[in-house]
Formats: sequence, structure tokens, C-alpha cells
Amino acid sequence: MTREKAIQCMEEYFGENKRYIEHTHKVLAVAEQILDAESIDDTFVSDVVVLSTIFHDIGIPEAEKKYNSSEAEYQEKEGGPIARELLTGLEVRPDILERACYIVRHHHTIEKVDGIDFQVLWEADFVVNIDEKNITVEKGEEQKAIDENFITTTGTKLISGMF
Repeated sequence: MTREKAIQCMEEYFGENKRYIEHTHKVLAVAEQILDAESIDDTFVSDVVVLSTIFHDIGIPEAEKKYNSSEAEYQEKEGGPIARELLTGLEVRPDILERACYIVRHHHTIEKVDGIDFQVLWEADFVVNIDEKNITVEKGEEQKAIDENFITTTGTKLISGMF
């Protein structure tokens, strides 16, 4: 798999925006932690998780340029085509490319989470966004947030420890 090349590609794309690069590295670390702890050893799933995680926020710069906003809908709209172009350049296997692009295109839409690969990214991004204070959960709503967003034992433990 082209993990290191994908990371380099993401870092080059984000350029001087260290915040997005650091966020992506954190989400990737949590996603890989979940994959490992949950004993998900399916190569296809692992490759999709890693690549979709590396490129999950790739649409932010273009969204900010086009819409003067990094709102979720714009990230998803712009991220899919950019991820496709970058993954194509990395010569990613077509089935992995399609699945990773689907996840990037919908990574802020919980109703689109349709497999463990997407779920792992969802949980990892949620954990990091809570840690970075990009999202907040109201006092007393913690269990509801967990129940609505987490299914893996590892992700549930990680987020529970943060509340």
C-alpha cells in the first residue's frame, strides 16, 4: 500500500497549513489504533481506512477558496474529486480508490456510514475533533453522543475517557 506516499501527497497538498496536517496525523493515529485493537486485519478495509483518513479533509482548502467556508457540506463536495485525483496519481487499486472516495465525499454525514471502514474513520475523527475542541458535547449528553456515534469497543473506550 502507498501509505507513506499518500501522507507525503496530503502534506504537500495542505502546504503551509500545519493545522490540517497535524489534525490528519492525529486522526490517522487513532484510526490505526482502532484497527489494531479491534483486530481488523482485512487488507482491503485497512487500506481504505488509511487512505480515506489521510484524505478525509482534503477538500477544506478548495471549500475555503470557493465558498469562503470549511463547512461540512463544502468539504464533502470538494474533497471527493480532489481525493480521486490524488489517489489516481498514487495508482491506488480501483476498488480501494472508489471506497475511499465515497468515504471522503460523505465523512461528515453519519447516515452514510455503511461499513466498518467508514465507522473507524468516523470514530477517529470524532475523538480528535473532541480533543481539539472542534466539536463539543453538552454536559449530560455524553452517553447519547457515544451511543449515536460509536460501535467499536476501542473507539467507545477512547471517547468515554475524554468525557
